[in-house]
Amino acid sequence: MHDRSDVVSPPARRIRRRLLAIATLAAALATVGVVAAPAAPTQAATANADYVMAYFTESPSGSGNSNTVHLAVSPDALEWTPLNQNQPILVPTAGTKGIRDPFLYRLQNGSWVLLATDIATGNDFFAANPAIHVWTSPDLVNWSADRMLTVNAVNTNSYSWAPEAFWDAGRQQYGILFSGIPNGSNVAKILVSYTTDFQTASSPTVFFDNNGQGNIIDADMVTGVNGVNYLYYRGSDATLRGAKSTTLNPGSFTEYVTAPPQGSCVEAPTVVRSLTDSTKWWLWGDNYCPNNTFNVWQGDITTGSWTAVSKANFTAPLGSKHNTIQPITATEYNALQSTYGTTSVMRLKSWNFPDRYVRHSNYQGRIDPLPFDPQADSQWRIVPGLADPNAVSFESVNIPGYYLRHSNFALVLNQNDNSAQFAADATFTRVPGLANSTWSSFRSYNYPDRYIRHYSFQLKLDPISSANDQADATFHVAP
Repeated sequence: MHDRSDVVSPPARRIRRRLLAIATLAAALATVGVVAAPAAPTQAATANADYVMAYFTESPSGSGNSNTVHLAVSPDALEWTPLNQNQPILVPTAGTKGIRDPFLYRLQNGSWVLLATDIATGNDFFAANPAIHVWTSPDLVNWSADRMLTVNAVNTNSYSWAPEAFWDAGRQQYGILFSGIPNGSNVAKILVSYTTDFQTASSPTVFFDNNGQGNIIDADMVTGVNGVNYLYYRGSDATLRGAKSTTLNPGSFTEYVTAPPQGSCVEAPTVVRSLTDSTKWWLWGDNYCPNNTFNVWQGDITTGSWTAVSKANFTAPLGSKHNTIQPITATEYNALQSTYGTTSVMRLKSWNFPDRYVRHSNYQGRIDPLPFDPQADSQWRIVPGLADPNAVSFESVNIPGYYLRHSNFALVLNQNDNSAQFAADATFTRVPGLANSTWSSFRSYNYPDRYIRHYSFQLKLDPISSANDQADATFHVAP
């Protein structure tokens, strides 16, 4: 993740000339899949206003695994809407024909590059692989063909994981950071290769190994924050750590954050700067025990002070892994949604147990913590109410034609028998959340004194009287 200053707007005529030049160059790049050597930054003079996330997907038993590139968008870097129904945007065709660890980066000319580890679903993580995947795009919607870029040919027994790019103005080159094993070592370090065009790259050198400690992976670089550059990574103890330097020279970074508050089994740090408050930062970390969950911290990158964000306040795309987050303009945000569409599938997060989602299990309604498999047990199509189109009904995504309905005041998943009784039992009026008005609660259509709530994690239809009842009956509806 990189901090960038907005380009000062020139007069209107110069803007038109500049944007025309960018468009012409971008079209050429999209055709041939080549990134030209950078000149002075020519990013369009429009302020970033939103965010894009790239990721791949997994699930505990593998039913949700997809080693392909997915995208999501967000206005605040916390609540995310998957694009293309959470289906792939880019499917790799080169190398092993599978990717992990996608990384998006805006180049100096305003176009984009996407890098990724070359690992197909089910392949050996530790297999030697000298190359990474590369796609380029002028606008995030028109993409070059997939190609492989060799970054690690000299280390024939090493993997090349989690590539990221940064601009080194002193070298007038892009650095490509990745996790690999240098010759003569048996532990992972952060390596760097340099390129001007993402067609060829220099032989790698060790960029950071924490004073020889090694066994570190997943670098995320933030450049130029008041003259300081920051490098976050997963340490040898499987916690997130940070280092900093006033230069971008290999070997110049010194650790300054031993670990934000967290458990072990966390990797793939992603540092994000607020677009509305330049002093506010978020740090995303990807958990792998249990898998398919993120932690987020809010803080100040300059001091390395981080405080955990409640899961009530962020929602990652279902199944997402090892994300990258970048700021984008409102135009890019709108184009992504227009091109790919978003998703018609929703999930319901519990207010007082925000790690738990409404799901069906053995045809019973309940709330359970992620991760679980099948993930689609927690996905719903919220349709016009079967008994009242001004209300709503919840149709299961993975068992179409089955709806949540109450039976003896317990919520169950049943097939619609098209009876008036079923329609009434499966219809609920959506109202402002009883515990938080920005969330939602759902009142029964045929028992309007009762609401959907959880009790011992089972879903029931109950009257609501206490504050605890209100909390149990409040849900966040999001993709």
